[in-house]
Amino acid sequence: MLPLANAASPSFHEGECAVQERVGVREKLAVIGPRVIRDFMPEQHREFFTQLPFVIAGSVGDDGQPWASVLANPPGFIESPSPRQLVVRARPQAHSPLKETLSPGKPIALLGMEPQSRRRNRANGVVESVSSAGFAVNVRQSFGNCPKYIQARQPEYGGANGDTGKVLRHARQLGAAARKLIQSADTFFIATCHPAGQCDRDSPHGADVSHRGGKPGFVRVDDDGTLTVPDFAGNLYFNTLGNIAVNPRAGLLFIDFTMGGLLYLAVDAEIVWQGAELEAFAGAERLLRLRVREMKHIEAGLALRWSEAQLSPALAGTGSWGKQALD
Repeated sequence: MLPLANAASPSFHEGECAVQERVGVREKLAVIGPRVIRDFMPEQHREFFTQLPFVIAGSVGDDGQPWASVLANPPGFIESPSPRQLVVRARPQAHSPLKETLSPGKPIALLGMEPQSRRRNRANGVVESVSSAGFAVNVRQSFGNCPKYIQARQPEYGGANGDTGKVLRHARQLGAAARKLIQSADTFFIATCHPAGQCDRDSPHGADVSHRGGKPGFVRVDDDGTLTVPDFAGNLYFNTLGNIAVNPRAGLLFIDFTMGGLLYLAVDAEIVWQGAELEAFAGAERLLRLRVREMKHIEAGLALRWSEAQLSPALAGTGSWGKQALD
C-alpha cells in the first residue's frame, strides 16, 4: 500500500492523490479533475445510458467486499429523470452478488459501455430506492473514459431474461472451467471501494467499477490461482488503483461473450510497481496482483451474446506473458 498523500483534492481522495503523486501527475490532475469529474450528469451522458442494453454495476456487501455485476434488458431500461438521478428498470438475478448488496443508502457504481462504438461513461453514487421493477441512484460522480482497450463487439439477445443461469461452481479457489475462461479473456470488470463509502452515506467517495482490456490471455493465472494483470496507460485518474491503495479488496467479473457465462471473483489486490515481470510485459506501466478468496461461476447466466471481438488498436504496442516472466 502506498503512503497516503497529506490531503485529497476536491475531485480525488487520498488514495487517488497518492498514486497520482507517485507517477508525477498530481498537479496536472488537480486542475483537470474539477473540469471532468462532475456531481451531475451532462446531457450527453444521460442520453448515453438510456440507449444501452446492459450496464455493469459495482456494489459493496455488508462485510465490505466489493462486487462487480451486470444487468441487461432491452435499450430504454435505464432512464435519467434529472441530471443527478438514474433509474434502472432491472433487478439482479438470483446468482448475482448485487441481489444481496442492493439496498437504499448503499454505495453503487454504474459503468455504461457500448462496445461496438468503444464509448464508456461512469456514474457513481448511492442507491436511493429499490422496488419490484428496479432501483434509483443518486449520482455523486459522473465522468467519461477514453475508448482505449475496449474490444469492439456487437451485443444481441440470445436467451431469455429472468433468473437464468446454473451455478457451475461456488468455491474459494478457481476451478478448471474458471481458469479456462480467464486465460482466454480479453476483457474483465473490476469493482473497488473507498472505505468511507461503506458506512457514510454522505461521503463523496464510495464504490467504483471499471473496465480492463487486453489481448486474449492478458490475465495470467498462476498454479496457486493468483491472477496477474498488466496495467496500461490510461486517463491518469487512478480511480481503481487509488481505491486499492486504501482498501485492497476488489471484485472481478468475467463474461463469456459467446455463451453468456459469468464468473464473479472476490480478490485481494496489490499494485506491483517494479520488477522483472513488469519489465517483461510490453506496454505495462504497473501490474495488478489479484489473490482469489471466493469465486462463483455461472453457466449461461446472461441473455446477451456478442459478436466476435475486434481488438482495440491501442493494444498494438502491448505484449504477452512470455516464459521469462514466469521463471
